[in-house]
This record gives sequence, structure tokens and C-alpha cells, in this order.
Amino acid sequence: MKLIELAARLGAELRGDAELEVTGVQGIEEAGPTEVTFVANPRYAALARTTRAAAVLVEPDFPEIAAATLRIRNPYHAFSRTLGLFYQPPAYPPGVHPTAVIDPSAVIGEGAHIGAYVVIGPGVRLGMHATLLPHVVLYPGVQAGSHLFAHAHAVVREGCVLGDHVTIENGAIIGADGFGFSKNEAGQWEKIPQSGPVRLGDRVDVQANACVDRATVGQTEIGAGTKIDNLVQVGHGSRVGSDTLLCAQVGLAGSSVVGDRAILAGQAGVAGHCTLGDGVILTAQSGVSHDVPAGKMVSGSPAFDNRLWLRAVALFQRLPELAKRLDRLEKRLAANEAASDKEQA
Repeated sequence: MKLIELAARLGAELRGDAELEVTGVQGIEEAGPTEVTFVANPRYAALARTTRAAAVLVEPDFPEIAAATLRIRNPYHAFSRTLGLFYQPPAYPPGVHPTAVIDPSAVIGEGAHIGAYVVIGPGVRLGMHATLLPHVVLYPGVQAGSHLFAHAHAVVREGCVLGDHVTIENGAIIGADGFGFSKNEAGQWEKIPQSGPVRLGDRVDVQANACVDRATVGQTEIGAGTKIDNLVQVGHGSRVGSDTLLCAQVGLAGSSVVGDRAILAGQAGVAGHCTLGDGVILTAQSGVSHDVPAGKMVSGSPAFDNRLWLRAVALFQRLPELAKRLDRLEKRLAANEAASDKEQA
């Protein structure tokens, strides 16, 4: 593909050789003379001057460099779109593998690819162009919109509802029983029935081995456009808003509420019945046991304001030094008091 064609597809301003052929995309340090790269983080700006790449996707006001530039307001997203032009994932043609087990009452939309050993239970309704790869299991009563893509060994439990363009990665489980038990008179834990399904909005992605539990009553809800990373646990009856990111190993206890456009970084945890407002950011390994207002960034466990936390962490590293200084001051003060007492005597 020539640079002039790529610029047109992206809607970018091209500065450089319009006829230059490009064959792929690569990181800024690895890119070769026929590849496109990008700069979205200022810390990598210096590498743009020495990159061997054919062209660099940059912000409109980026300084001139030796390589050709494709200037666009969101170079990172443009890089993602460029990658999609050169890399095409495997295609799965419509058809049903002979080993698939499909209940006669299931309704499957046109253009579906049903892979080997897939199991589709009674009353399931799939929209058009679904792709179910080997060993996917849809329990009774599952409903899904168009373009569901379920990778191998994904499981959707009974009665769950999925929107359009939902992707479920390998080993993810939607609608497993929530962790609900009550203690009987003998002090033994008895299981509480988990009657409520999971509802995933449009364009939700659930990555590998993540679990979104069904609710005791009501439902567990994930809003449109939200992305759930590997090994995330969403507890029963939780509600997550739209376009939120739950990064690797995040844990939401039951009945957690997370607003729209929030970001919970890796290993962050939220205690049950807490509410996080729109746009909240929990930095990595934060632990929240209280409500967090909209727009706040918090850190630590227990979590508090990120700026104050940064100051506290810096101070924590100085504690040994400060302890020594305090010890010296106490000894000096004690010596002065002893000398004063001696003079008075």
C-alpha cells in the first residue's frame, strides 16, 4: 500500500514521499523501511528522529523529522486502524460442524459458524453471523444479538442476555453462580440460589478466564462498550457502566456499582456494595472499601486521593532516615535537659 493511500484511509495529513510502499506496522524501535509506526507518548518522541520506519503516525503539531509523517489527532487509534488494514484474523465460514450438539428449539441466525463440539441448549436465540469456536457451551435460554464471537471453551450460563458484537475470549464464563451462602442453625453454609442472569451490552469484550457472576436476584449488568481483561472477577449483582475498563485481575465484590468511563487498573479491588462514580480511576493494586465520587483518581489500600498517596509513598521511603534524625534529636534534647538540670543543682 502506498503512503498516499494509507493517509486517505486514515484521514491523515501526509508529509513525505506519497509513493512510498508500506507493507506492515511495527513498534518504533523495531520498525523497518517499509513499515509504519507511531508516537503517542511524549517519552518516545526522541526515538522518532532515529527510527528506520517508512512513516510515523504523530499528532498534527509534531516537529518535522527525517521520516515521513502521517499527522492525525489520535495517532494511537490510527495505529490500531492501520494494523487492521495489514493483519486479518482467521476467517470462519458459515456452517455447523457435525460434532456440534444443538437443541431443536434453538434459533440460530443466518451466517453462523458453529465449531466442533459446541453445545447449544434449549431455547437459545442467536443473532446473525455468530461465531462459536470449539467447545463453546450456551446453556438453556441464552439470548445473543448479532456478531457474537465466542472463542474456544467460553461458557454462557442459563438465561444470560448478550448484546450485539459481543466477544468472549477463551475460558471466560458468563453467568456462573455468584458466591452466595447463608449459615443455617447448625453453623453450616448453605448455598443461596443464584436466580438472576448476566446482561452484557453491545460491544462488550470479556477476555480470557474472566468471570462475570449471575445475581442472587435481579441481574448482573455490564454496560455497552465496556472491556473486561483476563482473570477479572465481577461479583453477583454488580453493575458496571458503559465504556469502562476492568484491567487484569480486578475484583468486584457482590453488588458493586461502577460508573461510565471508569478505569480500574490491574489487581484493583472493590468491596461489596460500594459505588464508584463516572470517570473514576483506581490505580494498580488499589483497594476500595468506600464510595468514590465521580472523576476521582485514588490509590493505595485503603485507597485515598492519588496526589496525596504519591506524597505519602515518597515520605514512606524516607521513614528510616527520618527515624534516625528523630533519634538524634531526642538524644540531643535529653542531653540538654540533663545539662540544664545539673546547672540548676
